Amino acid sequence: MNTLVQTSSKDIAAQADAARAKEEKQYLTFILGGEMFSLSILCIKEIIWYANLTEVPMMPTCIRGVINLRGAVVPVMDLSNRFGKPSTPVIKSSCIVIVEVPTATEGEYQNMGIVVDSVQAVLEIPSSEIEPAPTFGAKIRSDFIEGIAKVNGKFVILLNVNRVLSMEEIGQMGQVAAMADVHPGST
Repeated sequence: MNTLVQTSSKDIAAQADAARAKEEKQYLTFILGGEMFSLSILCIKEIIWYANLTEVPMMPTCIRGVINLRGAVVPVMDLSNRFGKPSTPVIKSSCIVIVEVPTATEGEYQNMGIVVDSVQAVLEIPSSEIEPAPTFGAKIRSDFIEGIAKVNGKFVILLNVNRVLSMEEIGQMGQVAAMADVHPGST
């Protein structure tokens, strides 16, 4: 028995809208050192004002310290320092973006804060508007970049949270820093 399925133009339009919605991703945009960056909204837990940071000795230079977030110790990264630039100065609009980062243990996550100059907005960026990471010319490591989008005539760098906030790589940086303190002058 053959059944003829009729689809109205309204159904087709609804399906096309649903397909486009799947292609758009939401990103939290923020300013860091005068440049606009973004992270997928799916990894963002919350945004808090910069305050009450406790410095921890013998940490990699990109780790500013830790905060107490409702009883949990959360490390806070200076993203500018992570990119090899000078540390981010704390200004009136400085925020800490709390991000959920995968750990080395599969299926487990840890919260980490990143210091930003200011949070801008949540934007929906269609996949068609995102270009792949450049192979040269960027001011940061290209493996840190998920892509680059043009929004309102300006470039927005979409960061790859798994690379930028890699717990394994940051741990290795801490070991190198500790060895440098124990054996000054050695490489």
